[in-house]
Amino acid sequence: MRKWYRNSHYTIYNADSLEWVSSQRANSFHAVVTDPPFGLVEYTAKELNKRRRRRGGIWRLPQAFDGANRQPLPRFTVLNGHDRMGVLAFHLRLAPELFRILVPGAHVILSSQCLISHLVVEAFCMAGFEARGQIVRVVKTFRGGDRPKFGDKQYPNVSVIPRSCFEPWLLFRKPCQGRVVDNLKRFGTGALRRPSQDIPFCDLVEIPSARPVERLLARHPSLKPQALMRFLVRASLPLAKGVVLDPFMGAGSTIAAAVHLGLKSVGVELDPKYFSMAKSAIPKLAGFEINGSA
Repeated sequence: MRKWYRNSHYTIYNADSLEWVSSQRANSFHAVVTDPPFGLVEYTAKELNKRRRRRGGIWRLPQAFDGANRQPLPRFTVLNGHDRMGVLAFHLRLAPELFRILVPGAHVILSSQCLISHLVVEAFCMAGFEARGQIVRVVKTFRGGDRPKFGDKQYPNVSVIPRSCFEPWLLFRKPCQGRVVDNLKRFGTGALRRPSQDIPFCDLVEIPSARPVERLLARHPSLKPQALMRFLVRASLPLAKGVVLDPFMGAGSTIAAAVHLGLKSVGVELDPKYFSMAKSAIPKLAGFEINGSA
């Protein structure tokens, strides 16, 4: 299978993200918007293979609803000390390389999870990034809130972990060279693009999960809705110029958002199946209509 695909709008690679990022030139990207695999147990190759075979494992298999099977969901188990060190080590490798390949003032917008966000912040700050807070997406999902495995009937009034009703997107910035206005002139980075001239960019957004019709375009377990990705990608390039990178592309939702907005982008995905899915899904997601308008 071909290991990369390119057109006039974007380039995508089937490669190991950490290895690929380490091979890129310094100061060659203007933003990163990504939903990484977290480093949690749920996203190891072993557990993902169980999910594909619908064998469960750590992934929770929801009961059929109205005759339709629902997608498996991660349990987001509590991490032990070894798992936490693995998450930290992963981001300690990733963050310095992203710092190197980004231009001054570039932002990283990175999906996280409340169990590990403190580890991610530590790793990125150690690499030299400025922590710029987080963008909180209000969304009620089926993640968490479930009863004990094999104990649904015995303990019907118990939730093992709170049901997730928000999603944190961590925000980092590579330090600017001089003032923000100088950095904007030289690199086109250093700030976030407003939704409109009269509305400032805010750190709270309420966007529901991808609708079933959108999920049919890309059957990825962690597909983010285009409404969210277009909002984030647009914000990441304040002057609507430059190249946005997604080093954990999945089905290509970040790349599709960039295409829709007329922005340049690059994506990297390790899994050959998801890379193939992205090649097909990106044009469809880019043209997906939100609230009746593409």
